[in-house]
Amino acid sequence: MALAPHPQPATLRQLLDAGYRQRTVKQELRTNLLGRLATGDAIFPGVVGYSETVLPAVENAILAGQDLVFLGERGQAKTRMARLLVGLLEEWLPIVDGGELNDDPLAPISPAARAIAEERGPDTPIAWLPRDRRYGEKLATPDITIADLIGEVDPVRVAEGRYLSDELTIHFGLIPHCNRGIFAINELPDLAERIQVGLLNILEERDVQIRGFTIRLPLDLFVVASANPEDYTSRGRIITPLKDRLGSQIRTHYPRSLDHEVLIMEQEHLRFPDEEGVPAVTVPGFMAEALAELTHLARRAPEISQRSGVSVRVSVANLEVLRAAALKRAIRLGETAGAPRVSDLGAVLASTAGKIELESVGEEAPEERIVERLITKSIYATFNRRLSLDELDEVVAAFEGGLVLETGDQIPSRNYVRWMRETPGLAEAVRRLTAGDPGDGAESPAVVASAVEFVLEGLHLQRRINKERGGGRLVYRR
Repeated sequence: MALAPHPQPATLRQLLDAGYRQRTVKQELRTNLLGRLATGDAIFPGVVGYSETVLPAVENAILAGQDLVFLGERGQAKTRMARLLVGLLEEWLPIVDGGELNDDPLAPISPAARAIAEERGPDTPIAWLPRDRRYGEKLATPDITIADLIGEVDPVRVAEGRYLSDELTIHFGLIPHCNRGIFAINELPDLAERIQVGLLNILEERDVQIRGFTIRLPLDLFVVASANPEDYTSRGRIITPLKDRLGSQIRTHYPRSLDHEVLIMEQEHLRFPDEEGVPAVTVPGFMAEALAELTHLARRAPEISQRSGVSVRVSVANLEVLRAAALKRAIRLGETAGAPRVSDLGAVLASTAGKIELESVGEEAPEERIVERLITKSIYATFNRRLSLDELDEVVAAFEGGLVLETGDQIPSRNYVRWMRETPGLAEAVRRLTAGDPGDGAESPAVVASAVEFVLEGLHLQRRINKERGGGRLVYRR
């Protein structure tokens, strides 16, 4: 048992002298939420895009003392929000030292804690439980049993000579061990209906029958459930009495703006510690925006199943793969820094195709071909937001005058820097494209190379210059 920093009350008498009062977990959450609202502190740090939609509903539910069910597609931070609720609990909680169920010193419920309280009275020993130990989580699967969630007769204790009617023969499950804390169950509709009935009984009636033996368990819990809308209506369902018990149903959603999508990508992608001799990789803002646009287009694409959803994990995985491609090229070319280019976007096929489900799978539209079309559309949309064709007349005129540029994975960044300086209007286009990025992107050869490729590809998609493929390289010409 983790102990609180010294000094803390070590007995029930000391605890009462310190002014301890009983308080339910819902009262605790409510009081601490009111404090957060008064100071303006975030309730869900790191959760982006919910400040005007999901967050107010969560606040209302907690202030009303209602349990929650988050309803939304995969990758919408449902589990993360449940875990972050722990931050609204007190840092330390006094419990009966030797009890099984985080027992309140003034109202123990486990047989062991009651026995200790009866024997020791005011000298009942107190332990202190940290807030992170007051959270329990379970993924609902069809094979879950009542014994997993609530408890079962312990054959070892029976073999020791105890009667089956003795409460001390019971080995308690996950839910009782979350007493005075938060219990989260993910994908609740996947839980068998008979198990949902047992869950309802222990949450509502406060008793449960194990092997014919009825146990009274006045548990103090805050329950958070999550469900996928597809599972909610088809593959499984939440029984009506349990839905009625879970006070607020809160609908989550995917990021509704590209800025939020980019912020989540940059926040969640896997980071490795800096290593000596390993090139640093910078992702220009226009490339991150193109990845975010790719995900948003996938969420609207008719070929992709929107019932399954397109998770933000697609954006995060694509960013990680794109950074890896830039790092690999920088090492091969002996450069000290790298940045993803348009020619690297083929790498995201592997990280995207496995995370989407098609409405119909056929040879005419395989996943890779659909993703390639979405990549093209994302570059086109990002180019139109970042640049105007009127600003690129000099660049187009240079190609009309016979300029030919060959790009690809094997072209070093210094070549792009030279093209930028020699081609009229291209330096200004790079400056506009990288404006607003941290640092001076136009001074980094790797970022310049990325920007030049993006400008060339955008002009091609706008039908201002031609593009030819050959030998693993791309040739842009009139």
